[in-house]
Amino acid sequence: MILLGFGSNLAGPWGSPAETLERAIDEIETCGLHVVARSAWYLSAPFGRTDQPAFVNGALAVETHISPPAVLARCHQVERNAGRLRRSRWGPRVLDIDLLAYHGRVIPDRRGRRARNQGLHTGLVLPHPGIAERPFVLEPICEIAPAWRHPVSHLTAAQMLEKLRGQQQGVVLSKA
Repeated sequence: MILLGFGSNLAGPWGSPAETLERAIDEIETCGLHVVARSAWYLSAPFGRTDQPAFVNGALAVETHISPPAVLARCHQVERNAGRLRRSRWGPRVLDIDLLAYHGRVIPDRRGRRARNQGLHTGLVLPHPGIAERPFVLEPICEIAPAWRHPVSHLTAAQMLEKLRGQQQGVVLSKA
């Protein structure tokens, strides 16, 4: 299963955050990624930097024959088309698309070990290193892929989400 995470908290050339996410799905479909499942949109508290507007988040399950780096490159192109500028880590954004998981593959960082991203561009790491800490990612995954398991911890999204109960950052506030 290939999972993508979507988020937006700023209006851009494609409209409001929710309108931007809808358009991004259309764009994903035109670049060789076939959407097989999509979550509802969720309104979420910011994560990392809390001095910004709430986010609209969701997830997609997609199918494709292209490699993980090619999927990531296409996601970044859709972000650029939507007006995304990479200015600061965890800052406000018009569109963010993350490659969360790709058929259970584990791809370490450039140093040869699993590690958190320490900057904006540290290369492809799979599964996405922040999945287990982000309710706004786990809630949509629970909706579209309840049987999916993290390829390292072997926990389901629901099990990881349960470990985050009581956390304030990135918590899902409501369906958007």
